[in-house]
Amino acid sequence: MADPISKALILLALVGSVLLCSHASSDVPFIVAHKKATLNRLKSGAERVLVTIDIYNQGTSTAYDVSLTDDSWPNDSFDVISGSTSSSWERLDAGGILSHTFELEAKVKGVFAGEPAVIKFRVPTKAALQEAYTTPILPLDVLADRPPEKKFEWAKRLLAKYGSLISVVSLVVTFVYLVATPSKSSAKGGKKKR
Repeated sequence: MADPISKALILLALVGSVLLCSHASSDVPFIVAHKKATLNRLKSGAERVLVTIDIYNQGTSTAYDVSLTDDSWPNDSFDVISGSTSSSWERLDAGGILSHTFELEAKVKGVFAGEPAVIKFRVPTKAALQEAYTTPILPLDVLADRPPEKKFEWAKRLLAKYGSLISVVSLVVTFVYLVATPSKSSAKGGKKKR
């Protein structure tokens, strides 16, 4: 028979798990956001940064008055070419996705590490605005000196990656060809010269 301390601990664990389950299944939005930035070098030597932010509602209810602000791009280093670094939407339904894109042009050379963007939204059961943050981006080497890519650089990379596979496949194909092709001596029909 279990002692009273064990019974109390088991009862406490059961109550705690019921409370956690009821809290986890409550009707609230759960915002997950991903921020991605890609560099694009233009022929003129300028470099542009394309920023895409995807906002997902993984919760069980709608988020209202959703706003996005990405102030991590300093004006002295970047110019906004298209779009805006902030946006707002009326709602984001449960299971829904919102996407926002803008493009910047770099003015200063160097490594740039952007901070996460801020998403604010309203939950019907709470008066205060809720906040969520995007994933941070990896450091970008803006306007870096990159050597021009050589003509057959892609072939070298493919050969380095798949070289052993290509050699095995070519050996198998050669073996099958040799086995399936009749030899020249048997093709003459067995006539002997006398």
